[in-house]
Amino acid sequence: MAARSIQQWFDEYGESHRNETNVTVHWIAVPLIFFSVVGLLSCIPPLLQTHDFGRLTVAGLGLVAIFIFYMRLSIILAFGMLVCASACLGFAYWLNVHAPWPLWAICIAVFVLAWVAQFLGHNIEGKRPSFLKDMQFLLIGPAWLLAKLLKKMGIRY
Repeated sequence: MAARSIQQWFDEYGESHRNETNVTVHWIAVPLIFFSVVGLLSCIPPLLQTHDFGRLTVAGLGLVAIFIFYMRLSIILAFGMLVCASACLGFAYWLNVHAPWPLWAICIAVFVLAWVAQFLGHNIEGKRPSFLKDMQFLLIGPAWLLAKLLKKMGIRY
């Protein structure tokens, strides 16, 4: 079976994201979920830390893994998602220093609330979330939103 193109992924994802309310929910909840996962990964202590080479973290490995996933589909989207993921990681580090609550607690609360919103949006849509059919759609959702932004800016992905 041939690998799907990014447009095939987006077309299939879009089939369960046609209702305006559900799409609006996704514009809010998907970035929050993405951030919360990056934030939770950043809470895991470094796997390796050396004076000469810095530290190897689960969050860093996660960024490399998603970059590779997106590179197979679109170079432009891969770099765009790398920027988004890096911004999430930077914000997580900032929250970890400045927030009055532990980062892990913030991320879990955001994660749960955003998923509740996602399921409500899909209930309104009347269609099941795409990831229930294929877990890779969990990474397609953020790229789908980024692609919409790039398209509005006239950037081809």
